[in-house]
Parts: sequence; C-alpha cells; structure tokens
Amino acid sequence: MSDREKLSTDEEMEQNETQERNETLMRYVALGLIFLIAFSVRLFSVLEYEAIIHEFDPWFNYRTTKKLVDDGIYDFYSWFDVDVWYPLGRIVGGTIYPGLMVTSMIFSKILHFFNFPVDTRIICVFLAPVFSGVTAMVAYWFTAEIWNVQAALLAAFFMALVPSYMSRSVAGSYDNEGVAIFALVAVFATFVKTVKTGSLMWCCVCVLSYYYMVNAWGGYIFIANLLPLYVAVMLLVGKYSLRLHVAYSAFYVLGTLMSMQIHFVGFQAVQTGEHMAAAAVFFFLQAYGFVNFVRQHLTPAMFASIVWSLVIGLGSIAGLAASVGVATGYIAPWTGRFWTLLDPTYAKTNIPIIASVSEHQPTTWGTYFFDLHLLAYALPVGVFFCMKKGTDAAIFIVVYGMATVYFSGVMVRLMLVLAPAACILGGIGLSEMLTRFLEACLWPAKTSTSPGDRPKKNRRSDDKDASNEQITFALRWTFLFGLIWVMMTYTMHCTWAGAEAYSSPSIILSMRTHTGQRIIYDDYREAYQWLRTNTARDAKIMSWWDYGYQITGMSNRTVLVDNNTWNNTHIATVGKAMASQEDISYQIMKKMDVEFALVIFGGFAGYSGDDINKFLWMVRIAGTLDSDIQESDYMSRTGNYVMDASGGKAMLNSLMYKLSYYRFAEMKMGENTPEGYDRVRNTEIGVKNIKLEYMEEAFTTEHWILRIYRVKPESNRKPTPVPSKPLVSSFATAPK
Repeated sequence: MSDREKLSTDEEMEQNETQERNETLMRYVALGLIFLIAFSVRLFSVLEYEAIIHEFDPWFNYRTTKKLVDDGIYDFYSWFDVDVWYPLGRIVGGTIYPGLMVTSMIFSKILHFFNFPVDTRIICVFLAPVFSGVTAMVAYWFTAEIWNVQAALLAAFFMALVPSYMSRSVAGSYDNEGVAIFALVAVFATFVKTVKTGSLMWCCVCVLSYYYMVNAWGGYIFIANLLPLYVAVMLLVGKYSLRLHVAYSAFYVLGTLMSMQIHFVGFQAVQTGEHMAAAAVFFFLQAYGFVNFVRQHLTPAMFASIVWSLVIGLGSIAGLAASVGVATGYIAPWTGRFWTLLDPTYAKTNIPIIASVSEHQPTTWGTYFFDLHLLAYALPVGVFFCMKKGTDAAIFIVVYGMATVYFSGVMVRLMLVLAPAACILGGIGLSEMLTRFLEACLWPAKTSTSPGDRPKKNRRSDDKDASNEQITFALRWTFLFGLIWVMMTYTMHCTWAGAEAYSSPSIILSMRTHTGQRIIYDDYREAYQWLRTNTARDAKIMSWWDYGYQITGMSNRTVLVDNNTWNNTHIATVGKAMASQEDISYQIMKKMDVEFALVIFGGFAGYSGDDINKFLWMVRIAGTLDSDIQESDYMSRTGNYVMDASGGKAMLNSLMYKLSYYRFAEMKMGENTPEGYDRVRNTEIGVKNIKLEYMEEAFTTEHWILRIYRVKPESNRKPTPVPSKPLVSSFATAPK
C-alpha cells in the first residue's frame, strides 16, 4: 500500500471517529433535553398552586413516609395505626408495599448528609417528576436493545410526554405508580438483555429490578404473568433457546425468593392463583429442555416411548398436586381484581366495592386518544415492523403491547401499563416511516431505477413516467411533513394535558366562569383544618371511604373507613348508615362511637364529584350487608335517579339526602332559578324543609362543598315511674 493510500485511509478513519463522537455527543444532549422536558412538564401544578400532595392515596403514602423518616424503619414495620378503620385499626408495616416510602427516605438521608435540609413533603412532591425522567432514559435503552438508536430517541421522547403516564407522575402525585413504572420498564429491558446474551449478571440485575418493583406496587403481578406468557409464545413459534431457558429459569427462582422477602407478599408468591402460571411455565420449560437433551441420545422409537411415558406420568402428578393444593386451600383462588381482568362484569355482580372505583371502569375510545394521541395510530405500525423482524426482543415487545392493549380496555387504570409499550412500539413505527420517507425524499435516485437500466419507451410514455414520479415525489414530501406536523401536535396536546387535565389537585378545585375567569375552591383544606383545630384528638369521623386517607393525613383524626378498602363489611356498614333513615343511622353511628359525619356536596358550587353522585354505590355495597336495602327503593317510579319531589321515598328520607340538602333551600342561585336548585343535577330538590333530630350542623365550607355534622349525645333516659303499690320480691317471706 502506498503512502498516499495509507494517508487517505487514516484520514477516513479519523473522520469516522469524529463523526461517531459528534453523534454520541448529540445523542447525550438529546437525552439530557428529554430528561429536562420530562421533569419540567410535570411542574404545572406547583406553578399554579403550590407544592402540595394530590388526590387520595398519596396522602396515606405521605403520612407513612413521614413516619418512616421520623421514627426509623423498625418502628415503621411494627406500626399499628389506631387512627384508621376504627375500632379495628391496621398493621401498616405488614399491609403495604414500602418501596415508595423507602425511596423517599433514601433521598431524604442523602440530602441531609450533604447538609441540604429539604422537608419530606418537598421530596414527596418532586419524586415522581424525577423518576419520569429516569423512566424515559430506561425506555431509550430498552428500545435500543430491541431496534436502533433512532427509534430509541423517539421512544424516550414519547415516554417523557405521554399523558397516560403523566397522569400518575405530575408533581404532587405521590403514588406508587410514580416509581413502579420505572421498575417495570427496567425489568423488561434487563430481561430482554438477558435473553439476548444469556448472561447471569444481567439476570441478577433483572431480579433486583423485579425486587424493587414488588416493593413498590402490587402491579408486579403483571410482570409475573407476562414473562411466562412470553416464554410460552416463544415455545409455540419454535424459538426455544438455551439463552431463553437460562434467563427465565434463573429469573423465576431468584425473583420468587426475593419477592417472598416483602412482608406483604411472603408465601403468596408460591400459594396464590395469580402466581401459578409462572410456576407452571417454569416446570414445563424444565421438562421441555430435558426432552430436547434426551432426544440427542436416543433413537426415535425409544425417544417417543419415553416421552409419552413422561408426559402421562408428569401430567398426572402435576394435575393431582394442583387438585390437592386447591382442595386443601394451600393454593389460594384468584382475587376479585384478577377475575375482573378476565371478566369485566365480575366485579359489578359480585364485589360492588371494586366496581365503584372509577379507575376500575372499562376504558372508552376517547380515553385512548386522549392519553395516547399519536401513539394510538403508531402502535400498530410498530407491531407490524416488529413482527416482520421476528427477533426475540421484537417478539417480546409485541407480546407486551398486545397484552396491555387488552387489559387496558378492561380497566382504565391499566392505561398506565400500556404507556411504555405504546411509546416503544410507536417510536419504532414512526422511526421506520420517517427513515423511509426521508430517504425517498432526500435521495430519490437511490430508490428509483437509473436511466440507463430503464427500457426504451416512446416520448409520450416517458412524459407520463416523469409526471408520475413528480406526483409520487410530492406525495412523499406531503406525507413526511404530515408526520412532522402530527408529532408537533402530540407535543402540544401532551403539554396541555399536563397543565390542565392532570395538574389540578383534588383538594383544590379550579373552575372557570362563562367569561373564562378562573375560580379556586379551597373547601377541602378549609374543612380539614377545621376538624384539626376544633375537634378532640381522638374524635371519630364518619365519611365515605374516598376521603379517609385525606382526613387522617390532613386532619389527624380517626376514621371508620379509608381507601385501603380491605374490609367490605365495615364499608357496607358506613354505606348503610348513609342510606338509612336518620334514627336508624343514629343507632349505627352510636355503636361505632361516631362523633362527626362529613359529606361532600356539590349542588351549590356545581361540583359533580360529590357524594350524591356516588350514593348509588353506597346503596349497592350496603345491600351486600342488609338485604332490605334495595337500589330500586331509591329510584323514582319511572326508574330514574332524581332528587326532586318524584324521587324514591328511601332516597328522600335517607341520611345522605338530609345532610347534603340541609338548609339548602335558603340558598338562591339566581334570579331565574327557584330556591333549592341543585346545579349538578339541574333540578329543584324535592324536600326543602329538612329537620335534623339526632344531628346538628357543625361546619359548612365557603362554597358548601364539605359539610360537617355533629352527632348529638344520647338524651337522658326517662325516669322509671314509681308504682302506686310497693314491689315485693318473690323471695321475700310472706307475712303470717
């Protein structure tokens, strides 16, 4: 090789290295910007309101985190909370997934170690936005393992902004899912890496990610069933490999052992029906591997006879073991939530408490387009390209995507689990489409036949071909600009959703007038502060279970039920008290030592999320305890749920109706509306002159959204009348 050729080769290598360094630098800059976008787009709630905890469950998580940070981990795990589920109480340390609290405690300890005295509340508020950025980075790595860097950058960008994930990760949304989605994506990414490499090191990283996932959220059941489903699909399509065998076998053994270390899981990992699919696939995989090994050392005739003997023998043993386990109760049946995923009508007919939760309702088509936007169309395109490629990693993301599409349709809460799959598949689909159209638009000569290779045609035919090429070229550019425009609208939609739809804390209501003016209703904190400062420390508060966590977290008062919903009978008792007449409700409340009752009423402010709109669920749940409470009794003669004079007699006489509409007839909504006009139900109430005999109004907030009533003490018993003749004991001696 001459010196000139050697010099040109060195220059070319140097140019390639420089180009690679520039691409790497630009990639890191892009990832840094994506992390910054993921964090900043979730701060609208702090900018508009303040650094406050949102919703309902996050208040329990915040309360337990403070207990963990202030008192230490040993007191936390032995904590028996007497302020909830009165008079039962709750063993908190053994009935929660502590991953979220432990994560916040670690952040608090690190910040205090470096002399940054950040309050626990601030850490809890900003934890989810930080993890959303980390999740976008893990989604980038996951997609790069499946496809390429270009698709990975798009997937990370989509993950940073997708509204379905943003709904549980805005600042103040201190919920388990805020950190659990990161763990879920990490488990899948490391498992795919393990299958690709067969490395036990990556399997250990996968198990540690799974351990954190089990610590953080009960949704780990989805992982425990998706991985065996993927293994089963791989066996069905004939893609069994030793790498797959090692990856799943090591994951199942180590992951099960690690998950059993969580107090709330324990032996459920090997005793409940939700975990049996993973065990069945594990044992089947061992048998499959053994059969493949034996096949190499036996003749076909001997192999067939031995295999049939093994299939019959092992199948009989497995069936007998499963039957004995179910009959003896060692293998627990599926839970109600698990049955609901397979049969959407199961909860409504068997467990109304599950069906009453809004996030357990089926997903509407509008929710798909609102929470996914562009990804709802890009996801099928990504599935097409992955099916066409057919690698182990591509098949995994297809199985993940198809499973979550089904489950998200059954339960709207699982849109959160669909988000990573939609972002990754959407990133792959759009990346491939953009690559193809960019090449066709910028380098059309590469995608068309060279002039010398074309067959000779007449002039008219050449003009027609040239015209067709111009039209095709114009269509390519039009479609390319259309894709770019849709991605821009995706960004604008996600930003709007983060600012308006998902950044309003439930305890601070924001509404707009017909002129567009924003009105802030701070009634929740007003009422909870009144309870905290005007009631005894051991006062018992009765409310519907939706508000239990907020009352204990903000008012520090004892509640009968809360959002844990573990005791259906206790919740049904509260529902019966709300659905019964005042005298019957009074007896229930006195038995439960209730001193105050709290109801949410939106008829004055126009707030539709009040207890009247939830009341039928109270009736249905109470009906599981008392068969005399029938939903039809609370309907009008025409079968409608109304609050006017035609309403059901049981409805108009119920405690809920009285506590909601007490003194409401005194309010005048406007010049053209009658007294006692309910702005939510758009009707004039049927009973206006409401009198309370056993309760009295204690406090009503400024906009009448929260109403608190004091339960009157029992009146003194009437004195026993003195008989006209003296009573003589039957044991007294008769006079002689």
